[in-house]
Amino acid sequence: MTGERTLRDVGEFAVIERIVSTSQLPVEVAEVGPGDDAAVLAATDGRVIACVDVLVEGRHFRRDWSSAIDVGKRAAAASLSDVNAMGGRATSVLVGLVAPADLPLAWVTEMAAGLTQECTQAGAVLAGGDTTEGDAIVISVTALGSLDGRAPITRAGAQPGDRIAVCGRLGWAAAGLAVLGRGFRSPKALVDAHRYPQIDYDAGRRAAQSGARAMIDVSDGLIADLGHIAEASGVQIDITTEGNLAFEVPEPMQAAAAAYNVDARGWMLTGGDDHALVAAFPAGSALPEGFIEIGAVRARADEDRDSSTTFVTVDGAPWGDGSAGSGGFAHFG
Repeated sequence: MTGERTLRDVGEFAVIERIVSTSQLPVEVAEVGPGDDAAVLAATDGRVIACVDVLVEGRHFRRDWSSAIDVGKRAAAASLSDVNAMGGRATSVLVGLVAPADLPLAWVTEMAAGLTQECTQAGAVLAGGDTTEGDAIVISVTALGSLDGRAPITRAGAQPGDRIAVCGRLGWAAAGLAVLGRGFRSPKALVDAHRYPQIDYDAGRRAAQSGARAMIDVSDGLIADLGHIAEASGVQIDITTEGNLAFEVPEPMQAAAAAYNVDARGWMLTGGDDHALVAAFPAGSALPEGFIEIGAVRARADEDRDSSTTFVTVDGAPWGDGSAGSGGFAHFG
């Protein structure tokens, strides 16, 4: 738009100010907040959960598909969900932004608003950021969190006999991407799911308090991410879809699957970006609120199987061609 101010017009420090200006850090979270060389943050029990996620324009989002607010929410959610998956409580985030000099300043302001909205939903604050010029928009979000005295829930720890349970939506974002990729904007519920996830940020703590032995967020696909648990834990996992409430196809997804003549289960089993949590719980234990049992952990039949073979089966059989790469998103595929 003619006359619209760009990043070139205002410079680096004004851009950083736009990103962090809405952040109000309580003293129990930070001794030093945005505006200095670094933030000084509190660590409740001396340990800090730390993770980073990167979104790249054209790879993870498109500006003609998503608003700046949507992109900000999605960027924050990707990292905040990883804290959730460790059984932790997110406390703060740091943001790095690479952007073309002709990007409108208004886009950055709206993106920052989306970041702040998602952080607020997770109970975290924006502690600082940095920016530089580049050919495409790249957003890097580092999330920090607290375990509040509990042990972290890692990918290792699942044991034969454990129950596998999921909390959150499956396949919605993948179905939305399929809709957008065909040039449509409805069903809107699916399109919105691709634009930004809906996450229960207390689910990780509930799982930890209920004795979860292993956990991961579904960012690349249920089969692929359960594969990480299976590999780290040295076990086999079988998903049961038949008659399972978690795999009942919702109406918007039914409509899209029928229109495109595809099996909606493919979206639910291999689609990422919904950031549901999937965890292993001891046999006989009560599942926490919001979690639905979807399978079981079994002893691995052959410890010497080639690593190209998945250790996750669906209704007793491999999904797709059975390779580890057939169950979800491949970052360098």
